[in-house]
Amino acid sequence: MTHQFAVPFSDPKPDFEGFRQVLEGKRDANRVHYAELFADREIVEAILADYMGLTPVPSPEDDFEEYWRQQIEYWYKMGYDYIRVAGGLEIPRAKHRIAEDTAALSRGERGWIEQGIGEIASWADFEEYPWQTVEDMDFSAYEFVAKNLPEGMKMLVCPSSGVFEISSEYMLGFEGMSMMLYEDPELVEAVFLRVGQMLFDFYRNAVTIDNVAGIFQGDDLGFKTSTFLSPTHLRKLVFPWHKRYAELAHERGQVYWLHSCGNLQNVIDDLIDDVGIDAIHSFQDEIMPVADFKDEYGHRVGVLGGIDIDKLCRLDEADLRSYVRTTIDRCMPRGWALGSGNSIANYVPVRSFLIMMDEGAKWRG
Repeated sequence: MTHQFAVPFSDPKPDFEGFRQVLEGKRDANRVHYAELFADREIVEAILADYMGLTPVPSPEDDFEEYWRQQIEYWYKMGYDYIRVAGGLEIPRAKHRIAEDTAALSRGERGWIEQGIGEIASWADFEEYPWQTVEDMDFSAYEFVAKNLPEGMKMLVCPSSGVFEISSEYMLGFEGMSMMLYEDPELVEAVFLRVGQMLFDFYRNAVTIDNVAGIFQGDDLGFKTSTFLSPTHLRKLVFPWHKRYAELAHERGQVYWLHSCGNLQNVIDDLIDDVGIDAIHSFQDEIMPVADFKDEYGHRVGVLGGIDIDKLCRLDEADLRSYVRTTIDRCMPRGWALGSGNSIANYVPVRSFLIMMDEGAKWRG
């Protein structure tokens, strides 16, 4: 099948170690490297079918090995130097609020996080909650991918949402957490402690798997104008765990990348200097365009993605190409990788996604 885009690539040349040197500011890039947290299943399936000539396997339950071979093929042919593998840690939780999914590549329903009271509202709930142990964790996908990566590719791992997201969204609910911080702060601390340890137990095993190059953890800490919790609470409840995950990766010579939505201006120094993140992801032009962030912080931390999702969805081809090209020119040639500001959600037009990637493929330093 012939298409006007350079991506998917016919002959990719993944080089994670070279990409890492570029991201760490140790050398200039000779090409644009790509970074993404994930693409929604509907996007991946559309590209596998329409651009790679494959019949997508919907889930690992349908055909475990073929599903993961296709996932590797997607990340490889789309030009990434790594595959981010997620899952393996199931968090039992109540069903979120559900409504119709109106995206072009609809999944039928779309869910929202719990804003009210979560699964834990008392010490009795805490004791009765089915906390996951190492014996409950599933590393089979990571082990399969490790054995089947193309030369030059590595794997970044992430079992689930982060310690803040799990604790606030699933366990306590935002309203419940907010009230409990004053009424029963010891219970809040116990929840964060248990969740943080659960993730640490997973990572302690995952980082030992062959071809794992590090951790790419998602943990949405904020919204447009601020973080959800005060910096004081984050420093007590959340950041010590991220620091432990980063140290675990660094002990093995691996990277610790963090995805976090929201305005992190009040805590960015904590994340860089104390937690020790190697790269950060998630940007909105309305908060701070990625090129501006790179100008201010790029000498201290790697910068991932940043093409604003609203623009990726709404701009026509000429304007989108101009916007992406300008961002590339400002952010290259070191310390940055091209990608979306958040993720390739199923409401992002596939063509717009490919235009962004195509501009990266056309860049010549």
